[in-house]
Amino acid sequence: MKVTLVNPPYPEHAHSHPPFIPLGIAYLGAVAEQAGHEVNVIDCQAEKLTVDAFKSRVSQGQPDVIGVTSTTLLYNQAKAILTAAKEVHPNATTMIGGSHVTFWDENALNECPAIDVIVRREGETTFTELLQRKQNNESFAGVLGTTIRGKDGKIIRHDDRPFLMNLDSLPSPAYHLLPIDAFHRMGKTIFPLVTSRGCVQWCDFCSTVRMFGRGYRVRNPHKVVDEMEMLHNKYGESQFTFYDDAFTINRNHTIAMCQDILDRKLKVEWDCETRVDAVDKELLEIMHKAGCITVWFGVESGSTKILEKMHKKINREQVKDAFKMAQKAGMMTIASAVIGFPGETEETAWETINFINSLNPDDIGCYIATPYPGTPMYEEVVKNGWLRVTDFNKYDTATPTFETPDLSMERLREIKYKAHQKFYLRPSYVFKMMRKGGTYGRSGLKTSAAYALRAMHIKLS
Repeated sequence: MKVTLVNPPYPEHAHSHPPFIPLGIAYLGAVAEQAGHEVNVIDCQAEKLTVDAFKSRVSQGQPDVIGVTSTTLLYNQAKAILTAAKEVHPNATTMIGGSHVTFWDENALNECPAIDVIVRREGETTFTELLQRKQNNESFAGVLGTTIRGKDGKIIRHDDRPFLMNLDSLPSPAYHLLPIDAFHRMGKTIFPLVTSRGCVQWCDFCSTVRMFGRGYRVRNPHKVVDEMEMLHNKYGESQFTFYDDAFTINRNHTIAMCQDILDRKLKVEWDCETRVDAVDKELLEIMHKAGCITVWFGVESGSTKILEKMHKKINREQVKDAFKMAQKAGMMTIASAVIGFPGETEETAWETINFINSLNPDDIGCYIATPYPGTPMYEEVVKNGWLRVTDFNKYDTATPTFETPDLSMERLREIKYKAHQKFYLRPSYVFKMMRKGGTYGRSGLKTSAAYALRAMHIKLS
C-alpha cells in the first residue's frame, strides 16, 4: 500500500524551535517499509508547509493510509491536517498517534470526524498490524493500543498494547524518507538516536514516562554504535543527540556503548539528557572521552518543597555534584528547570533561578509548567479550577496556561523573562560563549544578543 506520514506544522505565533529530525516518524516509516509498503513523509515543519500547502502536496499522490503524529502543541494542527487529507482522499484511512492523543483519544475522535484510528503509546507494532489489516480489508476491531469508532459510531477503546521489550527487533529509522538537508544548521546536521525507552521515575509533570512506561528497556549498545557509524559514513556527519529520557540510568549499558565508540576510534560528538542522581565521575569521564560534549540535566527546581511536590526524587546537593563532575570532565552543561508548578510562589521561583545561576551552566532551559493531559499535574490543575487556557496552541512551555492562588499567570510570565535576561546578559556568560565557540558557543551568543536587543527596546520605549 501507499503510506503517507506527516509531521504537522507549528501553530502560528507559538514558541517553536528550529525543525528537528522526527525520530518517531522515521521509525514508523522503517517498519512500514519493512512490511513491504511504499512510504513517503511530508514534514511540514522542515519544509515550512502550511495546512493549505500540505493539502496541495498530499493531493499529488494517492495514499491508502495517512498517519500523523501529535504532541499537545501540535494537536490542533494535526486535526487540521487530517481534515484536509480526508477532503482530498476520502477513502484513505487516517491515523493519529503521539503523546497527546494517547491520553486524549476519545476526545479526539469526538472533536475530529476526519480521524479514523487513534494509535496510543508506542506505535510501531500497532501501526504494522493496522496496515496489514487494511491491506487484507479486515476490521480494526480488537487491535491492541487503538481507539476507534464502531459500526454504530460508538467509540471503542481497546486494551493497551504491551510495551515492546526487544527494541533491537526494530529496523533502523528510515532517515532516507526525510528532507535531511532542511535539518542542516550552523554547519551540521544533528541526528537523533535512542538507546532506551521508558524511565524509572514518575515525575508529576511528565507525560513521556506515561507514554513509554515506568520501566527501562535498552537496545544492544553495539547496535547503537553501528547506527552511529552508519550515519557517520553515509551522511558525513559526526554529531548526534540522544532522545532517551534518562540516558545513564543503566550505567553499565552506557559504559559499554562508550567503550565501543572508543574501540572503533569513531570520531563523533554527541549530547544527552539524564538525571543528576544517575551520573558519577568515572561515567562522565568515559562519556566525554567517547565524544559527549554536552549533558542536559533535569534540575527542575531549586526549591526542596517544589521538588518534593513534583516527585522528582532528587536534592540540591545531588544537582551541585552532578554539574561539578560534568564540568570537571570537560563537558558543557545545560540546566533544565520548570517554573510555575502548582505550589510555586515568587520566592520559590527565584530560588530556582538563583540556584541555576549558581551552577554556572553553559545554557538553561527555563520552561513554564504546562499541564499536559495524562499527567497528575493536569488532573490537579483541572480539579482545582486553575486552568485558564484550553487552546492547545498555547501549550508551548513558554506561555502560562493556568494560575494558582500562589502565583498569577502575568507574574509568572514576567519572572520567566527576567530569569532568561539575568542569565544571558551576564558579561561573564558572553565571554564564556566567545571562548567556547562551535555550535553551542554561537547559539549562546545569538541568544544573549536577542535578549540584549529586547532589553534595549524596552528601556528606550
